[in-house]
Amino acid sequence: MLKKMIAGMALVSLMTVSAEACTVMVVTKGASADGSTIVSHSNDGRGAEMNLIYVPAKDHPKGSKRPVYPTAVALDVMPEYNAFDQPNLVAPERSEGYDYPGKPRTVPIGYIPEVEHTYAYMDADYGVANEHGLMFGECTDMSAHLPEVPYKKGGGIFYSAELSRVALERCKTAREAIRLMGSLIDEYGLWGTAETLAVADKEEAWVFEMQMSPTGKGGLWIAEKIPDGDFFIEANQLRIHAIREGDPTQIFNPRLPEMLKELGWAAYDEEGRLDWMKSLQSKEFHHPYYSKRRVWRAMSLVAPSRNLPSRVADWDSKTYPLSIRPDRKLNVEDIARIHRDYYQGTKFDKSKSPLAGLYGSPYHYVVEMGERSILSSKTSYSHISQAGGTLPSPVVWMSMDTPFENPFIPFAVSKVPEEYRALRDTYDPSKMFWVSNQVMALTQGYFNNTAPTVKEAVEGAEKTPCSWSVPPPA
Repeated sequence: MLKKMIAGMALVSLMTVSAEACTVMVVTKGASADGSTIVSHSNDGRGAEMNLIYVPAKDHPKGSKRPVYPTAVALDVMPEYNAFDQPNLVAPERSEGYDYPGKPRTVPIGYIPEVEHTYAYMDADYGVANEHGLMFGECTDMSAHLPEVPYKKGGGIFYSAELSRVALERCKTAREAIRLMGSLIDEYGLWGTAETLAVADKEEAWVFEMQMSPTGKGGLWIAEKIPDGDFFIEANQLRIHAIREGDPTQIFNPRLPEMLKELGWAAYDEEGRLDWMKSLQSKEFHHPYYSKRRVWRAMSLVAPSRNLPSRVADWDSKTYPLSIRPDRKLNVEDIARIHRDYYQGTKFDKSKSPLAGLYGSPYHYVVEMGERSILSSKTSYSHISQAGGTLPSPVVWMSMDTPFENPFIPFAVSKVPEEYRALRDTYDPSKMFWVSNQVMALTQGYFNNTAPTVKEAVEGAEKTPCSWSVPPPA
């Protein structure tokens, strides 16, 4: 009876509205305690994938083609291509983790020339990290000029998820990845929504932002380097402002300024410079502080000495810089705490709001379409990747379901235990996702009474020595 009750509560907890809600953060090597680069991503969509998949390195015959797959994550399910919420992708040739017997194989929407060798990497709804320490984080952004472009035959074939995977297969550095993804956008085009990919390697980190073209051909994109020693956060709103031609800290299609002018989108800052964020009208999604409050909170936590204001003049305000120098060096534990933040100790504390859930729960569910915190009821998984510094090889710390109730477990870029692959329509208590979901459902239902115990257990699990789910390579 208890198992049935828990399973029922878990299933109800999944029946929430998906939203443009991911948060991505970066700690450059100069800002980290051990000299590693850190990239994190919370995948905040209840219909999203909740699996961590290992894609092995491969050799490919000369002249072969790489399929480009659609995804329901971008906008909606695509039955004609067998692209559904669960499983997100059925493509056993890519990885045994994408082999679901009895499920129809996902149909490619295009092909690009394959390279002779592709690298091993960890995958989820979006690419995570590869064997060389190239890492990604993603968030969807608002672009009022063109909020979304569904896939259609003859149009662009790339969404940010497949772009990140191709980059992980072929690149060792962030710069390589940016130039590759930019060239793929230029040649094959984009569909979906405006997107941000945080792209980093052992040495440097960049912000890569992209937007579909109304013509369905090509797309608009720009990347900016995060200064070493800084911390970066993006939360569903583009962050790059001035387009600076000739500046080595930016990479973009040389025609970008001309393209913005031709579309009639060009907008300028107070100094007369073409402004990327203003040109794309990257406003807030559902509430005046849907995005910026999260940016304020994370920056305030890592750099309280800056005393940043919690309110700004307008959606295009530059009050919060692209990145910020933290007051002290940061580590994975610091980033995990930020992912678990619901404005505790501030006037915005979600557990003190009139809209708070039962027993002081900070989760507001459907009304998260309004102002929200970094911690979200919609989170399917979060990951924190790190590479470089004192690490012998890249590490991916993965937390299933909401991170407040569940620990970040370290993985090497290698085969993942079967317990980390599950389906939402099949309750299975042997799967990590369903165990995590049970803890989440029970904690959120009795938050004040259970949260202290759960918090202690989660933090204890993360501090357990040698808690590797898969041993790192020798």
